[in-house]
Amino acid sequence: MAQPERRGPQVLNIGEVLAQLSGDFPGMTASKIRFLEEKGLINPRRTPAGYRQYSDGDVERLRFVLALQRDQYLPLKVIKDYLDAIDRGERPENLPPGVVVSPRVVSDELAAELQSRGRKLTEEQLRTESGASVPLLQSLLSFGLISHTNGQFDEHALQVARACVQLESHGLEPRHLRPFQAAAEREFGLVERVVAPLASRKDAASQARAAEAAREISDLCLTLHRALVQDHISRMDI
Repeated sequence: MAQPERRGPQVLNIGEVLAQLSGDFPGMTASKIRFLEEKGLINPRRTPAGYRQYSDGDVERLRFVLALQRDQYLPLKVIKDYLDAIDRGERPENLPPGVVVSPRVVSDELAAELQSRGRKLTEEQLRTESGASVPLLQSLLSFGLISHTNGQFDEHALQVARACVQLESHGLEPRHLRPFQAAAEREFGLVERVVAPLASRKDAASQARAAEAAREISDLCLTLHRALVQDHISRMDI
C-alpha cells in the first residue's frame, strides 16, 4: 500500500503572502512587506537566485506586526523589541493589556483581542465602556476632544473618554482640557512638517516610512512632554 506523500513546510512567494493578508489588511503591498524586512521584523529565506521564500511562520509574524501597528498604534521599533524578546524565549512584560503571544505565531485569542481594539463604537457603547455620563460625552464632543464618523467612535475616542472620566473625579472638566487639544494639533503640525518629504511621495514604501517616522516622532514628543511635566511636579514643595 502506498504511503501518503509527506509535505514539507509551505513556501510562499510575495504575491501569495499578499493574497493571504489582503483580507485583513487591504492596503498591504509588496513594498510594505519589503519595508518591514528592511526594518528587521521578518527575515524570509532566499533562493540561490535571491528570490524571497516566506513560510507560514513569516506570514503569522507579519499579521502580528501589522495588527499591533494598526490597532495598538505602536512604532515598529517597539514591536521589534517585543519580537526580539519573544524570539529569545522571553515574555515581554510591557505588552499591551490582554495581549498574549508565542514566538512567530498569532493565537486566536490575540487575533480576537486586536480585532476588538479596531472596532467602531456607538455612542451608547462608548458611554458604557468608558463610564462617561451623557453630559460629559456631550461636553467632550462640544469642545472637540472627541469626534465621530457617521455616529461611530474609534479607539482614540474611548481612550480620551476614559481619561476624562478619571480627570473629572479630580475636578477637571472638558472646558479645562482644551489646551491639550490645541497642543496635540501643534504637535501634529510639527510631525507633519518633518515627514512631509516622504509623505509627498506616492510609492507604498515611502508612505510606510512616513507613517512609521510619524509614530516614532510622536512617541518621542510624548516622552518629552511627560518628562517636562514630571520635572515641574518634582519641584513642588509637598
